[in-house]
Amino acid sequence: QVQLVESGGGLVQPGGSLRLSCVASRTIFSINAMGWYRQAPGKQRELVARFTSGGSTNYADSVKGRFTISGDNAKNTVYLQMNSLKPEDTAVYYCNAHYWMYDYWGQGTQVTVSS
Repeated sequence: QVQLVESGGGLVQPGGSLRLSCVASRTIFSINAMGWYRQAPGKQRELVARFTSGGSTNYADSVKGRFTISGDNAKNTVYLQMNSLKPEDTAVYYCNAHYWMYDYWGQGTQVTVSS
C-alpha cells in the first residue's frame, strides 16, 4: 500500500505561482509511476503531470511550459510547481501513485485562481 498526503493548495491571483507537495509512505522511485491529477466542478478528473520509475515524464497540453513535476527521493516527496496560473487551473488537485496493479490517491488539495 501507499499513503499519500498533499499540501500547498490555496488561493492565488492569475499569473501567480503555487507549489504542491505530496509525501508518500514509501520511496517514490520504488513506485511505478507518480503524478498529479485535477478535477474541476462538473468535470472529470484529468491527468496534469506524471513521471515513471523508468524516467519518462508527460504533461497535459494545457499545462506544458507552465507546470513542472519533480521528485525528492530522500524526502519521499513529489512536487508540482505551477507558474503562470490561469482561472481555468482552478480545481482540486490529487496526488496519485501507481504501484504494482493499484492506484492510490491522496485526499486532494484545492487550488483556486481568481482575482
